[in-house]
Amino acid sequence: MSIFVLVHGAWHGGWCWEKITPLLHAAGHTVNALDLPGHGADKTPLAELTLENYVDKVCKIIDAQPAPVILVGHSMGGMVISQAAERLPDRISTLVYLCAFLLQDGQSLFQVSRGQEESIITRNLTIIESGKAMVVAPDVVREAFYEDCSAEDAGKAASRLAPEPLAPSSTPIKVSNEGFGSVRRVYVETLEDKALAPALQREMYAATPCERVISMKTSHSPFYSAPRDLASHLMSL
Repeated sequence: MSIFVLVHGAWHGGWCWEKITPLLHAAGHTVNALDLPGHGADKTPLAELTLENYVDKVCKIIDAQPAPVILVGHSMGGMVISQAAERLPDRISTLVYLCAFLLQDGQSLFQVSRGQEESIITRNLTIIESGKAMVVAPDVVREAFYEDCSAEDAGKAASRLAPEPLAPSSTPIKVSNEGFGSVRRVYVETLEDKALAPALQREMYAATPCERVISMKTSHSPFYSAPRDLASHLMSL
């Protein structure tokens, strides 16, 4: 059986995996769906949030496991799992990028996403907290994140979104072939994604090739719209 560590994306929390976790558990796998600092139940102050402390928390959980893990990152969580793999390549069996930012050395999330006109997110961001955080305009949240999800799931998820600090997404990652590059990579692309355009997803995994690319005909949140299919893909690894 496998050990999964699930890393959510921007604005979300470990709660977004609530339909995936029981499916993996039922199949006998161990699952850790964490809250990054400042997200979900973690109340780290906004001013203290950095890419480094995101990675610190993920690495602490990885280090506590009895065997190498399958590390899954959704969306913004992609840059976090890449940086974690640079630190702990021998503790990770597979990196899974779920419609996620697969960055190259020296790139930041903002650098790669800048000018992404196909994304509803980039056109509907508001900066708050004196320039320290950002939120997505409420009237586009459903279309951007949960367009193919049930009204119940979409409404519940939207009510739990939190401001996302700017600092982590503006920080370039630092990875090498010897660290991050030595870990097996899989990409799960979402073909009807309006948050992270499919074209950009393809561009990223073409620049940093993965052992396998899995295609899902969903929006940006297959953990809600197609949980059984997503869980099946994860277990196939």
